[in-house]
Amino acid sequence: MIKIIFSDMDGTLLTSENKLPDGFDEMIAELKRRGVLFAPASGRQYAALLRSFEKYRDEFLFVAEGGTLVRYRGKEIFSHPMDVATVKQLMAAGAAMDNIMCVWCGKNDSYILREFDKPEFTDDMEKYYTHRTAVDSWDDVTDTPIKVAFFDRTGHADKNIYDKLAPFHSTLQVAQTIDWWVDVSSPGANKGEAIENVCRVMNVKPEECAAFGDYLNDCEMLQAVGYGFAVANAHPDVKKIARFQTESNDDDGVLKAIRRLMNDALI
Repeated sequence: MIKIIFSDMDGTLLTSENKLPDGFDEMIAELKRRGVLFAPASGRQYAALLRSFEKYRDEFLFVAEGGTLVRYRGKEIFSHPMDVATVKQLMAAGAAMDNIMCVWCGKNDSYILREFDKPEFTDDMEKYYTHRTAVDSWDDVTDTPIKVAFFDRTGHADKNIYDKLAPFHSTLQVAQTIDWWVDVSSPGANKGEAIENVCRVMNVKPEECAAFGDYLNDCEMLQAVGYGFAVANAHPDVKKIARFQTESNDDDGVLKAIRRLMNDALI
């Protein structure tokens, strides 16, 4: 029987209009009645996830920052910090890119250089990083880093960021999350690793978990569970590795798959 359901947010659970699917609250109530834990698993900041699920802050398991920080009922149950020296090397690489914003993602807040604290950069950042602090220098940041995020407002993060971070590909976890963002974390840090640690801490078997995703940074997550689903709008490579598929994010794919799992007596 499935005990935990992990779901990516953007492009998976949320519609293209950035809204939860109709019937979400009713589904969560039914999962709760059946003793199943729901876990948003996103590249978003923990504070941003709390804002999206304020009334569930003490019920959901939150897998934030691409799996580098996991909290349950406000308590950290897993994190994968980065080396500060490595983070500063990444920031130096980002500074050499034209019009690319770098985000120092810490356990407690996110940080950007003051020169990027303007709407053309921060408007898109708002939904992923609810809390942020502008600093004059990275030396002003003391928060433990868990991830570095790079933003390209033109939507060509593959060429303008990912390719230019090639020197780090072999030593760090570099993942393009959507067309505008690239996330960099410690080697092995991803949603799949987070799930493995969640299972260990909460005494749950991988085959007792389901997960839903749409993009390349979801691959490890879908492979770490017994029931890995790709939504219909997922990247082709994600569909190749997922054991199961469901309808698109705009067609309530996550909720429909959960109902099928219930009908099959797997929940």
